Amino acid sequence: MTNYENAKALEGLTLGKSTDYASEYNPNLLQGVPRSLNREQINLSGQSLPFYGEDVWYGYELSWLNSKGKPVVAVAEFRVPATSENIVESKSFKLYLNSFNQSRFATREDVIERLIKDLSEIAKAPVKVTLFDVDNCPALNIKHLEAICIDECDIAVDDYQFDDTLLDDIHITQAPIVEEVLVSHLLKSNCLITNQPDWASVYISYQGKQVNRQALLAYLISFRQHNEFHEQCVERIFCDLQKYGQFDKLSVYARYTRRGGLDINPFRSTENITAPNARTLRQ
Repeated sequence: MTNYENAKALEGLTLGKSTDYASEYNPNLLQGVPRSLNREQINLSGQSLPFYGEDVWYGYELSWLNSKGKPVVAVAEFRVPATSENIVESKSFKLYLNSFNQSRFATREDVIERLIKDLSEIAKAPVKVTLFDVDNCPALNIKHLEAICIDECDIAVDDYQFDDTLLDDIHITQAPIVEEVLVSHLLKSNCLITNQPDWASVYISYQGKQVNRQALLAYLISFRQHNEFHEQCVERIFCDLQKYGQFDKLSVYARYTRRGGLDINPFRSTENITAPNARTLRQ
């Protein structure tokens, strides 16, 4: 149970409530959630963040009408900076994108301009938007990151409540300094409001003392009954790993499975770089 689940900022969300789908463009459907709700709990505040990062969203069900009423479809990429005041609440995002379905726009550029304006206003930071043809989109290509999968570690698990102290043994005995990328496909958390499951593959790239992979896997599995938004889970993982591991370099990238035509992929790093372009079959 996190201490912000009943925060007033969450009371007006459409998430978890019965709603009608609008088919005419309506930017008022968008809702934001303050990032501060989770960051205060993990001792982050203001702009003095210990990481760079972005939330990379892909929208697979974007459609609108051209000036003659003919439907147009596209795959959309949205990049929201981790420094934005708000995250974009996912259900409101789906409802908003659905409102384009029966709306006419003269050009593709008009759609992009409208998306940038509306999303930047709700996030309170510049949001980047790119539209791709459905048969020519990097997000649709299966491109794996070169990583060592830790899911075959033979560990016993009898508690599925979040526990950061599982990282007490994050380093192996007399750990050498290494640089490697690890991945687990076993990350599961639950939506903060609806309790619906969220599934992800999480990539952890680091430079520093070698990680005890059993301890890391046990920690990631402890999210299994944890309720938190995607972005908040990734920031928690990043902060916990840095707290216990004291790495020279660290990046955490979670590729979540899509729901309602959207997938959310938070990326946090000690390096000022963009999120890699990669996905698995589940995305």
